[in-house]
Amino acid sequence: MTSIELSLAILGLLITPGPTNTLMFVAGSERGAAKALRLIPAELAGYLTTVLPLTLAGAHLLNGLPHARAAIALLAGLWVAVLAVRLWRLPDVAAGTPSVGARTVFFTTLLNPKALIFGLVLLPAPTGLALNLANFSAQVVLVACLWITGGALLAVRKDQPARQMLIIRRVASVWLGALSVVLVLRGLGA
Repeated sequence: MTSIELSLAILGLLITPGPTNTLMFVAGSERGAAKALRLIPAELAGYLTTVLPLTLAGAHLLNGLPHARAAIALLAGLWVAVLAVRLWRLPDVAAGTPSVGARTVFFTTLLNPKALIFGLVLLPAPTGLALNLANFSAQVVLVACLWITGGALLAVRKDQPARQMLIIRRVASVWLGALSVVLVLRGLGA
């Protein structure tokens, strides 16, 4: 795969709506772009915590554990279901406490199924691993900025912020719920 093909594959997968992107969108809408940008290191750390070991040794290790991928998908699906329920049940935003924190972003990204694809398929290469990881990291930051900005732009209406945040959280919750069902079904082999 050429550098351009790799970059486009990384971008295509990163920009796809998923659990981490949903959380970054909600954070942008709750906090505004400037404050939500502080969550990007947690996302990058979550991805690299999963991607780096998988890139270096994952394929070899997972070949010996045939049910590991399914277990990881099941675990990720259950985590995303917990997030969906938490987002749905959050109290009114008037309390001023953001619903998305760095810890949640880190663990969600750590369990994000996209990390498996990056670590096992897209990034491993006998040569150019450092360049591939730098490319990946830069794109993680770029895509996070896009999702945060999208959320921040949606939240610019100031006439009904509490109602608007409730709607954003509920839509994000339903989306995460749907993703969790897909992940659990994959984990169960359906």
